[in-house]
Amino acid sequence: MEGYLHFTLPSLTTTCKTWYKVFGDLQSPTRRPLVVIHGGPGVVHNYLLSLADLVSTHGIPIVLYDQIGNGNSTHFSEKKGDTLFWTEELFLSQLRDLLEQLGIRDNFDLLGHSWGGMLGARFATSRPSGLKRLVIASAPATMKLWVEAANSLRAQLPLDVQAILDKHEADGTTETKEYQDAVGIYYSRHLCRLDPMPKDVTDVFAALQSDQTVYLTMLGPSEFTVTGSLKNWSILEDISKIEVPTLLLNSVHDEAQDAVIAPYFHSLRKVKWFTFAKSSHMPQYEEREKYMHLVGAFLTDKA
Repeated sequence: MEGYLHFTLPSLTTTCKTWYKVFGDLQSPTRRPLVVIHGGPGVVHNYLLSLADLVSTHGIPIVLYDQIGNGNSTHFSEKKGDTLFWTEELFLSQLRDLLEQLGIRDNFDLLGHSWGGMLGARFATSRPSGLKRLVIASAPATMKLWVEAANSLRAQLPLDVQAILDKHEADGTTETKEYQDAVGIYYSRHLCRLDPMPKDVTDVFAALQSDQTVYLTMLGPSEFTVTGSLKNWSILEDISKIEVPTLLLNSVHDEAQDAVIAPYFHSLRKVKWFTFAKSSHMPQYEEREKYMHLVGAFLTDKA
């Protein structure tokens, strides 16, 4: 099932659309639907399409959607740089609206990846009664920790690559092909280590290049230099408000290094943490079978 949901933004007079796609039976009497929140901010759902495997492996219905400003949902390129428009609350409102219109708000699980994990964690702190289980995948507890980890990994890149990054950041020319190619080397180590990268992943890069409105406004020119509205984002003070069983995921070569994830582990009462040994930021492709087994077992565990 695939379609659009009308979503009204309080800050606009017009109605926009949320694109969504459902795999499996949303009304399954035995399995809660898993709503999947993509990262970015400013990318698209495509790199999480592999989670549809959970329908066949564990009978779990999957809901994917594009956040406002991204992919198949309504874009607002004229709002580039408007930090009062592109807020965390905008995306939380969209998520709540999605759950309501799909009729699943009373019984569902959430999986958020990267920025999607940040959003899912924040949503969970409001203690929605319908949320039963939460998966936080490769998501930081603070943006400060994320930037520290990214720059630590950057320091391990070849010196000539680091020099290119430094030069263009100093000159304010981060939009150039040379800079983007250097960032691509970092991504090949810490975003997705498969060669070639799956089409679902490369489609994300293409979508981001076509409209960088959300990414540039909320994040900035790169993973290393966060200048946008998320610069000071933190959930440290609120993690303990999350009451549902939570699974934390990251990988050895991940941008989300252990220090980025650890605050969740230390503050949550019902928590499990698994680190993939052969992956980076996308173990849902890099160690696909193991990923589905772990996530599926966690979501169907009756304990």
